[in-house]
Amino acid sequence: MNKTELKEFLEEKVNQYNTLDFIDSDPVQIPHLFSQKEDIEIAGFLSATIAWGNRKMIIKNAHHMMDLMGNTPYDFVMSHTNEDLIRLENFVHRTFNGNDFGGFIKGLQYIYQNHDGLEAVFAKNQEKNSLQKSIHEFKKLFFEVEHLPRTQKHISDPLNNSAAKRINMYLRWMIRQDTKGVDLGIWKSISPASLSCPLDVHSGNVARKLGLLSRKQNDGKALAELDEKLREMDVNDPVKYDFALFGLGVFEGF
Repeated sequence: MNKTELKEFLEEKVNQYNTLDFIDSDPVQIPHLFSQKEDIEIAGFLSATIAWGNRKMIIKNAHHMMDLMGNTPYDFVMSHTNEDLIRLENFVHRTFNGNDFGGFIKGLQYIYQNHDGLEAVFAKNQEKNSLQKSIHEFKKLFFEVEHLPRTQKHISDPLNNSAAKRINMYLRWMIRQDTKGVDLGIWKSISPASLSCPLDVHSGNVARKLGLLSRKQNDGKALAELDEKLREMDVNDPVKYDFALFGLGVFEGF
């Protein structure tokens, strides 16, 4: 395929997969349960944090996270007691356990009490066509509160050459604005042009087959290469092509 044909093919796949049906099998359904901005962004952040492995198990455990917080995530974050955190201790999703969960609740409370919330933190450090520095600075801030050293591994740092797939996916949920109803688009202070593709094994393999990516590892350098190619096709909304790459990989085995 030449560039024009490739763009047309991917646009077709975006339209195929960026529909409300996508929500039923994706953890993006969790923040869709809520209407208050803070509930949406906290539910999305926690769900994205555990979004690796079997998708049904991710969704099941993300629902369990919400249940443990009384399905009022913002209220739980802001007014939890030590006894409330003890209730979280039996939670486990792969290597993310109840102690990590408790550490995340404390980190979120710190962000809302002292730094005007999640959107403000990410918006403060945005650069043109990149939120990777924002992610780096967010991680530093998030772990200024007391936490177990092991908990830090659950937020990737793109400045350490990580593709930071889960947090880039979370930012897509919060920032992308279209009329399709999948991404929530509740953050208005950050442009979708700054988003990076949530690069994982599926999207990476499809991108290589389509000639969008030459680097073999799914790391920060590969992400920069893929982002550049996607911006050539749509500079204002490059990450819409995540729907195409993910759909082709997961649903079509491309």
